[in-house]
Amino acid sequence: MEIRLDYTKVQPESLQTLLKLEGYVKKSGLDGKLVELIKIRASQINGCAYCLDMHTKDARAMGETEQRIYLLNAWREAPFYTPSERAALALTEAVTRISNAGVPDDLYDQVRRHFDEEQYVDLIMAINAINSWNRMAISTGMVPGDYQPPASK
Repeated sequence: MEIRLDYTKVQPESLQTLLKLEGYVKKSGLDGKLVELIKIRASQINGCAYCLDMHTKDARAMGETEQRIYLLNAWREAPFYTPSERAALALTEAVTRISNAGVPDDLYDQVRRHFDEEQYVDLIMAINAINSWNRMAISTGMVPGDYQPPASK
């Protein structure tokens, strides 16, 4: 596999725009491990190998367990996720596949039992951020494998 083009060199402002969105998510106060689970789950749905490589490494660097990472695509059947994580993962799936059924009222209510209004918006921003990264990585042919997480996150 070869990269199609390096969008960060062709249009550097595109990277800065995505980094600004990522910065918002980091400052949101959402739990870092939860954000990584969101990123992994959306990347599984979208089939983004580059982002899966990156965010599974980041999650492990943050102390996430291999078991929870491996079973994330079957989170409904696995007992390793909290009710709030389950709500966030269900929202991740709904927003990532928004054209299928939108975000039904019962899902909104489920998420709001665990997250306040501001956190709900922050979750949507986190989901939108990773979906944007996935689309850039897939469209430009980014190749997984070389990413290493920062020494401290």
